[in-house]
Amino acid sequence: MTTGLIQQYNGDTKNITSRMIAEKAGVGLGLINYHFGSKENLITECVQRIIGKVVTEFQMTENFETDKERLTSCAICVFNFLFENSAISRISILGDFQNYTANCNSVLTQLGFSMMVKNHVTGKNKSMLMFILTAAMQTAFLGSETVKQLLGYDFEKPEDRASYIRNLVNILFNGMEEQINE
Repeated sequence: MTTGLIQQYNGDTKNITSRMIAEKAGVGLGLINYHFGSKENLITECVQRIIGKVVTEFQMTENFETDKERLTSCAICVFNFLFENSAISRISILGDFQNYTANCNSVLTQLGFSMMVKNHVTGKNKSMLMFILTAAMQTAFLGSETVKQLLGYDFEKPEDRASYIRNLVNILFNGMEEQINE
C-alpha cells in the first residue's frame, strides 16, 4: 500500500503522510510507528522492495560481441533508470549506505553487472570492477551538480549519461587489462 503511494506520487515522499499510509492500509496511525519506527523507515523499506524488484527482473535482450559492450549497455540502462526515477533511487542508495548488506540493492546491482561480463574478467577482479562501477555511478548520481562542475557531464542529458558510462567502463576495463597483464 505504501509502495502504491510512492509510485502515485512519483517518489516525492514529502507529499505522503503517515496518516495517508495508515488509511490506505486500513490500520491505526500508531501501528506504523510501532512496527517501523517512522514514516521514513517504512518508505525506505518499500523503496528497497521496488528497486529490488527492478534489479532482479532486469534482463538484457540484445546480443553483444564483447563483455565491455554488454556491460556498457547494461550500465547505461541502470544509470538512466536512476535519473528517470531519481526520488526513489536516492532513497534506495542512501538506504543501502546506511545498511550495506549482501542482499541490498547496491550489491544486487553489482551481481547483475557481473553477469554481463562472461569472458574478460574473473574472480576478485570481476567483483572489484563491479563494485567500483556501481560506486562511481551512485556517487555521480548523488552528486550530479558537482560532477557537472568537475567533469563537465550534464546528467540531465541522456547523451552525457551515456558518455560518462562509456568513459567509466573504458577506464575500468583498461585498468583491468593492466592488472591481468602484470
